Amino acid sequence: MSRNVFLLPLVAILFALVFSCDPDDDGVIIVPPRERDEEAVPATLMIENYLETHFYNYEQFTNPPINFDYKIVFDTIAGDNANKTPLIDQVLSKNVEDIFQDGVIYKLYYLKVRQGEGERINFSDKTTLNYVGTSLREKEILVNEDYETVYPTEVFDSSVSPISFDLTRVVKGFQAALIEFNGATGFTENSDGTLTFEDFGVGAVFMQSGLGYYNTPPVGSGIEFYDQLIFSFQTFAVEKTDQDLDTILSEFEDLNGNGNELDDDTDNDGFPNFNDPDDDGDGKLTRFEVEANQYLLNPGDPDPELADNEVEMQRKTNPETGVVTLYTVVFLDADNDGIPDYLDENTY
Repeated sequence: MSRNVFLLPLVAILFALVFSCDPDDDGVIIVPPRERDEEAVPATLMIENYLETHFYNYEQFTNPPINFDYKIVFDTIAGDNANKTPLIDQVLSKNVEDIFQDGVIYKLYYLKVRQGEGERINFSDKTTLNYVGTSLREKEILVNEDYETVYPTEVFDSSVSPISFDLTRVVKGFQAALIEFNGATGFTENSDGTLTFEDFGVGAVFMQSGLGYYNTPPVGSGIEFYDQLIFSFQTFAVEKTDQDLDTILSEFEDLNGNGNELDDDTDNDGFPNFNDPDDDGDGKLTRFEVEANQYLLNPGDPDPELADNEVEMQRKTNPETGVVTLYTVVFLDADNDGIPDYLDENTY
């Protein structure tokens, strides 16, 4: 299956509808999506029930066997595994807002097996990782004349080798979990061309359908309408991004600092600032309304004294020479009104 299963642009979901056949008609009827606030309740309950009845291979992480791949494996608490610690006692949670309906907030559960010792992942970063994506459903089956609730899961996608994702283009639940982790500290290139990463992050996320694909799963993905999703992952490399190439890194275009890159739109043109090369809509591109600088720092050199309104975007270190390149942006304010030119439609 294509690795692009959960790379469907979020904006496309806004315009998608569910279609089904009317048995009394040869035509097609449009089925309105379920109310998102109402769907969130049973979706969360299903996830919590799964977490209470399943565990992961935590003992292998505590005492890694030879050639352990550090991948998470889930199983049911039953039989020989009846004494295992349930996931519900090991996961963390955070509140995540629905990006399509105001006032709907999900309790997102995630499992942090290893934090990772490298750079912290930001909501707008390009992140290299391994992952396994699994759909989660609830089903009643008859066992010894009694009905029992089971949670069938199905792997719909996984990576064979590490791949990179722009986190502004993945489903919200996946993005919201990944920003709780760090990448690796480095890697070693093996003789066969593969890479061995060091001190990488390991985790999983259990997301309601409202933070996944809801009623618009990608065609052919194997994901059904309103499936809850589970992603387990290993986080490796982290790269800062500038999606609209306007010189300002996307993480600095989250003006209200809420971690949602979609709700910052200075000129109200329908394009969020991180994806808008002219943030204030004055006809002059943002990259011409700021000043970009680079500083080369040899090992032992002190950081330069930055000018007023100059902000460090990122720094990169040459592993061979130890030379650090410091990238900054000066937010110009020609009329001294306290509003940077690139956000001020009255300054051209």
